[in-house]
Amino acid sequence: MKDALQSELEYHEKLYSGFAQAHFARPAVRALRQHMVGRILRMTGAGARSRVLSLGCGIGDTELLLAPRVAEVVGVDLSPAAVRQARADAGRLGIANAHFEEGTTAEGAYDLVMAIFFLHHLPDQALAELPGRVKGLLAPGGVFYSLDPSSRRLSGVLGKLLVPGLMKRYQTPDERELEPGPTAELFRGAGFDARVSMYDFGSSPLAGLLPGWRAGYRAARAVDDWLLRVPALRRRGSNFEVIARG
Repeated sequence: MKDALQSELEYHEKLYSGFAQAHFARPAVRALRQHMVGRILRMTGAGARSRVLSLGCGIGDTELLLAPRVAEVVGVDLSPAAVRQARADAGRLGIANAHFEEGTTAEGAYDLVMAIFFLHHLPDQALAELPGRVKGLLAPGGVFYSLDPSSRRLSGVLGKLLVPGLMKRYQTPDERELEPGPTAELFRGAGFDARVSMYDFGSSPLAGLLPGWRAGYRAARAVDDWLLRVPALRRRGSNFEVIARG
């Protein structure tokens, strides 16, 4: 039986051999990533002097949007195909302060460590150990930011009923949705001041379902911003953030 790491690698090598590059370049997905970058900067306080480490960077589509706003971005990913694409795109765009490496971690001290749709791919033991690893990677005053699917998300229930084939295309056999509270508690146990907030309700799933519809994403994002003000609805949001300060 394959271990989870090997399964993840095989899945992502296939994902990053054509589909992801085309899909992530679509207008709605691009707008989603641009929103993510603005949100990360606002929630973490990262800025022009910040060194950023991205865990599980994929093809670097978020990282390359972030790079002009910070001092340096280092992305690490398990997939050689993803790293090759990220490096090629950085070169094509003339972005010199973004660097991409194969692996699961890095060395150095960073002002921000981020993990976008990464934690939910980790086996339980690796997830439990991650906060301690992150603590060793942060410079004094540094911040950790993650974004992952919530186990309580209404969009996941609807997606499995209405478009199960599409849901499977975006999911590896070993990934799962995470409980927001217990995930933040892992970071508190490692000495972080960690809090949870909900990122969205329907806008990110819409970008995945209709990746060419930029205006639709923006309208859905505006609706999300309203819906997430309602506590009862917020609990059923799609993706949650952990912001942890050492």
